[in-house]
Amino acid sequence: MKKHLALIEDEPAIRDNYRDAFERRGYRISAYSDRSSAWQVLRQSLPDLAIIDVGLGNEPEGGFALCQDLRSLSGTLPIIFLTARDSDIDSVHGLRLGADDYVTKDMSMEHLQARVTALLRRADAWAEALKKPEEVVNRGRLCLNVDRMTVTWDQIPLDLTVTEFWMLHSLVQHPGHVRSREQLMDAANTVLDDNTVTSHIKRIRSKFLQIDSAFNGIQTAYGMGYRWNARES
Repeated sequence: MKKHLALIEDEPAIRDNYRDAFERRGYRISAYSDRSSAWQVLRQSLPDLAIIDVGLGNEPEGGFALCQDLRSLSGTLPIIFLTARDSDIDSVHGLRLGADDYVTKDMSMEHLQARVTALLRRADAWAEALKKPEEVVNRGRLCLNVDRMTVTWDQIPLDLTVTEFWMLHSLVQHPGHVRSREQLMDAANTVLDDNTVTSHIKRIRSKFLQIDSAFNGIQTAYGMGYRWNARES
């Protein structure tokens, strides 16, 4: 069965170009020009992945609003933001709302396709993981339930996105061992640039710090990557 992609883009030429390109690659595409028309349909039946333009018509951040709406329905739906604004502020804002990736419109179709493929592969892997016996990882005050994709710190739940969960899971597998950005991308089954990986790590840290101001579980190995503090295990 063809994977179903939702494309929300207000510029007709760009929307048609992406739709044609993805259809040639074997995807089924539902294309929308604005937030409201997309939401009316997608809230009834979610796609396998959503590609959302940040600015939609007269809503400069309509894509962010749509992302929040979709994320409220599914914590695992792969979401990619598409924008002409190459801005770190936009990127961090988008990821904070729960998107999995963020790309600019000047990115090649091949690169975008690679990111879509990686996110869909991860979604399939997650579906398969649900069929396996429950896996729980305990590291001192930290507990990860892989089947349920839940995380607690001192028995207090953390609300992590799918990407954040798998990056954290990779770090805690071998406390004290450095994980490069490439290894963290592999663990999350996605393709991200270094700045986006950094943004995800910052968000994970901030969520721990919200419940424990002394949290020091994730350490930066400058020039190499990140590691889970062995003292927390």
